[in-house]
Amino acid sequence: MQWSLIVIFLLGALGVLSAAPKKLIIDTDLFSDVDDTGALLLALTHRDADILGVNINYPSMYTGLAASSLLGYYNHSHVPLGLKRPFSNVTYFDDYTYENGEYASKVAYHWQDDASLPWADASSTWDTVELYRKLLSEQDDQSVTIVSIGFLDNLSRLLSSTNDTYSSFPGTDLVTAKVKELIVMGGSYPSGREFNFFGYNSTATAHVVNNWPTPVTFSGSELGNYVFSGARLSLEAPENDPVRGAYIWYNGYNKSRNSWDPLTMLYAIEGLGRVFRFGNFGGHNYVYPDGQNEWRSESNGREQHYLELVVSNQTAGSVLDHMFIQGAKRAAHH
Repeated sequence: MQWSLIVIFLLGALGVLSAAPKKLIIDTDLFSDVDDTGALLLALTHRDADILGVNINYPSMYTGLAASSLLGYYNHSHVPLGLKRPFSNVTYFDDYTYENGEYASKVAYHWQDDASLPWADASSTWDTVELYRKLLSEQDDQSVTIVSIGFLDNLSRLLSSTNDTYSSFPGTDLVTAKVKELIVMGGSYPSGREFNFFGYNSTATAHVVNNWPTPVTFSGSELGNYVFSGARLSLEAPENDPVRGAYIWYNGYNKSRNSWDPLTMLYAIEGLGRVFRFGNFGGHNYVYPDGQNEWRSESNGREQHYLELVVSNQTAGSVLDHMFIQGAKRAAHH
């Protein structure tokens, strides 16, 4: 790689090349896979990300508690947190590969001193739709980017919401007015069947993808399947970093993980150019009731895209690892 390109990568990783901070609402499951924590590490330590709120789309108490610990540790205790209801005290168990470990309860417990939520009590979190409506109503038109790195139930309920004390607009109209772009980690492109789309509530997935009124960019499973990151985090990040701990508990020491959610977050913050390009010219995504998706050639007036890499899988992973480590070091508690 030419030195000029290396400089561009490093500057971008440090947040030097971007313009105004992106106003983000993050919608995450933060439960069955550790790459959500990597995505949150990027967002909470990137100078060009302005986090308006975090909504959790998997209804476990420990997802909310873990998110609160992460927000607190990375100096974002002021960011409001929503949790899908009704929630329970269920924890993750890997009954698919029997290899991955549970991390959410451990992050929540061991970093509870940084959290705004009291230990084992997530009752003061926001209802996710109420939080969406409040945050969107407070922002300028066409100014908010929503990043979905999990299931789409919260977004489906937002579209179906009615006017309230925060806005006289029903959900679809509020989204149309305030959302600049929805970015979704989900589906496979140009077609396939991916877990975020079918694994929890495929009806909600179809509702959102087939009816969302603003531009949508999709980060498919094929994008992160062969981009690996996280091993260097376990080796080089400060020992008290909670995302480092999460990767070790989930994946093991000095082992990388697929990078579906971190890549999605990287695009949400930085956009096209350094790592990404659009993989389509026109068309739109369609999701069937069972969660299977296909890219259809006609646009039907909808501005939708799916992402491809402009760099190698190895380079994309190196960019993520560099950003993980730099973000963890900047936020380190001494």
